[in-house]
Amino acid sequence: MNILDSFKLDGKIAIVTGAGRGLGQGIALALAQAGADVMGVGTMEEAEETQTLIKQTWKKFMWKRANLISKEPVAGIFDEAIKTFGRVDILVNNAGIIRRADSVDFTEADWDDVINLNLKTLFFMCQSAARQFIKQKSGGKIINIASMLSFQGGIRVPSYTASKGGVRTLTMLMANEWAKYNINVNAIAPGYMATDNTRDLRADRERSEAILGRIPAGRWGTPEDIAGTAVFLASPAADYINGYTLAVDGGWLAR
Repeated sequence: MNILDSFKLDGKIAIVTGAGRGLGQGIALALAQAGADVMGVGTMEEAEETQTLIKQTWKKFMWKRANLISKEPVAGIFDEAIKTFGRVDILVNNAGIIRRADSVDFTEADWDDVINLNLKTLFFMCQSAARQFIKQKSGGKIINIASMLSFQGGIRVPSYTASKGGVRTLTMLMANEWAKYNINVNAIAPGYMATDNTRDLRADRERSEAILGRIPAGRWGTPEDIAGTAVFLASPAADYINGYTLAVDGGWLAR
């Protein structure tokens, strides 16, 4: 087989959470360009921009509106994906939120919301995907979105740091348990990306300059910077990679 063929996703079905904009949209589009049909999940009424972009790839796209701050929608997401596509092969857990405040002032509500979406619901999405992969006897790929704060402490984001540290280690645990079913569970740790989560940082000139001064690439990342990594981890080219968190950070961690 030609090496480039091992990156193709022809005939695969992918679920991507948070696919309405930002990194999730970029990942969903990349998977479609590689050959997969896509179910996007998010809180938007309609993901018209994502739908338009994927339509240009001639791949199928459906949108499922769901608020993943609770695990309640999880079963319905997979039921609808199976009803529409007949199977699931790839899950990308991209949906996430961040709340900022000094740790001495941090509220229980901000703790619970972030942990529930970024870690609790992520786990139950992974569990549902693994059950479906096992039922299909097909194996599958799970890609979780971690963070630089899976490796570092950060400041003023205690629940986010806790959740993303958990994503990294939970990814390893699930890889350990599910590898025997030919299921690969890996994570991507984006660096500082130009997304909604970093709007306040980018608007703070002093903080933005300090961040850019540490990134060897000298710029904020973009959804396109994540796209190739997502396709790689979802593809047969990454069949022997399991339980790993791959940083896509412009060199931040190397500094």
